[in-house]
Amino acid sequence: MLRTMLLGATIIAGTAGVTALAQVPPADQPPGSGNATVAPGTPTPPTDAFSPPSPNAPQAPGVNAANIPDGPPAEPSEATPMVDQVTASPAHDDWPGYARDDRATRYSPLDQITPSNVSHLKRAFIYHTGSKPGPGQVNKWAAETTPIKVGDGLYMCSALNDMMRIDPATGKEVWHFHANEKYESIPYTAACKAVVYYTSSTVPEGEHCHHRILEATLDERLIEVDSEDGKVCEGFGWHGMVNLMKGMGESVPGFVAETAPPPIVNGAIITNQEILDGQRRWAPSGVIRGYDAETGRFLWAWDVNRPHEHGEPKEGEHYSRGTPNSWAAMIGDNALGLVYVPTGNSAADYYSAMRSPEENKVSSAVVAIDVKTGEPRWVFQTVHKDVWDYDIGSQPTLMDFTKPDGSSVPALIMPTKRGQTFVLDRRTGEPVLPVEERPAPSPGMVPGDTRAPTQPWSVGMPRLGFAPLKESDMWGMSPIDQLYCRLKYRRAHYVGEFTPPSIDKPWLEYPGYNGGSDWGSVAYDEKTGILIANWNNTPMYDQLVSRKKADKLGLMPVDDPNYKPGGGGAEGAGAMAETPYGIVVSPFWDEYTGMMCNRPPYGMITAIDMHTQKVLWQHPLGSARANGPFGLPTHLPLTIGTPNNGGPVITAGGLIFVAATTDNMIHAFDIHTGREVWNDVLPGGGQATPMTYEYKGKQYVAIMAGGHHFMMTPVTDDLVVYALDNVN
Repeated sequence: MLRTMLLGATIIAGTAGVTALAQVPPADQPPGSGNATVAPGTPTPPTDAFSPPSPNAPQAPGVNAANIPDGPPAEPSEATPMVDQVTASPAHDDWPGYARDDRATRYSPLDQITPSNVSHLKRAFIYHTGSKPGPGQVNKWAAETTPIKVGDGLYMCSALNDMMRIDPATGKEVWHFHANEKYESIPYTAACKAVVYYTSSTVPEGEHCHHRILEATLDERLIEVDSEDGKVCEGFGWHGMVNLMKGMGESVPGFVAETAPPPIVNGAIITNQEILDGQRRWAPSGVIRGYDAETGRFLWAWDVNRPHEHGEPKEGEHYSRGTPNSWAAMIGDNALGLVYVPTGNSAADYYSAMRSPEENKVSSAVVAIDVKTGEPRWVFQTVHKDVWDYDIGSQPTLMDFTKPDGSSVPALIMPTKRGQTFVLDRRTGEPVLPVEERPAPSPGMVPGDTRAPTQPWSVGMPRLGFAPLKESDMWGMSPIDQLYCRLKYRRAHYVGEFTPPSIDKPWLEYPGYNGGSDWGSVAYDEKTGILIANWNNTPMYDQLVSRKKADKLGLMPVDDPNYKPGGGGAEGAGAMAETPYGIVVSPFWDEYTGMMCNRPPYGMITAIDMHTQKVLWQHPLGSARANGPFGLPTHLPLTIGTPNNGGPVITAGGLIFVAATTDNMIHAFDIHTGREVWNDVLPGGGQATPMTYEYKGKQYVAIMAGGHHFMMTPVTDDLVVYALDNVN
């Protein structure tokens, strides 16, 4: 679908607004009109309408995939004290975490590969994970994997959660742990972004499981294995595993999944989970939980509608359903004892009338949680009463921000799908750079579902986005195509970024739920202050439909006995069962040619000086070689800017490496000029974040070319690793 989209633009100009108030603490009453979480006079739906399932409703067979005994409900407890981990001060040669370090900078100090010699990069080896669609299986694959490297081991996971260690120089497999993940457990996507390296504080050096590899799986398990032999750590959980479906209540395989690496903060493994979008109002919970990294013991839960009950649910109860879930990679601060959780919106993404005040306070936000107790310390909301699926997919990046008076603030950079990048004091959640509350279309067009009167805008940072759409922006391969897109534009409701959902006709959602920065996040060079972001410009065409119409369209939730793939999914039309409406979502495109209706570019890369908050350079990202009308590649080496998913990395050698684009290429850019200095065609789509490491004096660059079903790029099981051809 998106690979057929083909790309100029102007940065949106700011307008005056109201200074944003601090959105802290979450336990207080919802902010008033200044923060616009709930507009005055918002009607409350009847409490007996569309009620949730009984807490005693059983989980379907296969939900507890490994049949792990649950035991009685656990009370809150504290983590075993932790020793310093390798991500705190990474070795010069290593890439020991998903984003390399504890600050998620995606920056490496390696400088062997430079703009002057990068043209000599050649493939050193290709490693095959063994995970790709089998005969007769619907393609749901998008590995999204970034390997980690510690010492003489390169560690990674497959799309179906097998873990492996390979030789960093040759790609030879040292061990392979089989997770035995079933196809039925795949949610929207078979993906595993990374594994986690952990050093034990209780098992002595040299003994089994002193150094461990941890992952969270699609079928909701935590698994720890020994880094040397790949065998499970028997002292962790039940034979090396913890069941994360405990307390979740009614569900089916594939409804709830883990795709991001769980951070370990002060000895606590913090878990979040992806809940399939668009299914039903009372979907499984978005609860955030802590587990002891040594033993797998439950520590605490933060459950939005049970805010001060931090133990596991009692018998006959479950975590509150339909609450905002978090599926992005999180990051923690050991010194502050906080984990930063990027959240999404509540279940039934496009209808908010049934959400609780507690849900409205923390949806599409950054929530800082105390890792000792599970209590939220502060919340900063990036969208109020989100009905546009503007959940936060990016991992936050930590930095020290220097103020004009020379003082330093421990800060957090939060990119968003809106293209708004918020810079916050990570101690308090207060904006470090100006944020304004600007008027937004209100009260809305859906009976009983009032929109927020204002929305937050990060006016202190350049926006990763373009001006609002106009009819003159409509585009096509021919005058007839352009006319068709103009007619689609005229038929839709559109009054800017926060155009409210509508029932009588479609509305334009722009920049769209795949706009701005998504799960690839950003990269940051602390020495130069340069931030690199690649982002999307892809509007959507949405419409709410009556329950009767939704039924006629065959939209049903994944847990319906009659559900069939394609009958309402996470990134398109959805049943939104247990609400008055279903949702129909599609790209804003010409259905006949498969081309977007807005003019290109659809993907960009931007360099920002964080000292001045000015754009250093910006240009389209991605070529037309594998993109074109009717799904046919043009084979043209034109840099037009394509949709992209996957993040960038920066090296001390003055380079940016990024794949992500639907041209199935990996690119290298000179960080100072933005000039592309090297690229290579991958065997599959590069929808992952690359990494770089050094081994025995040679620098390598690795990218998982696993492809992506949603981006319609070729799916493979290939990890492609490069090195200079003239370095011994």
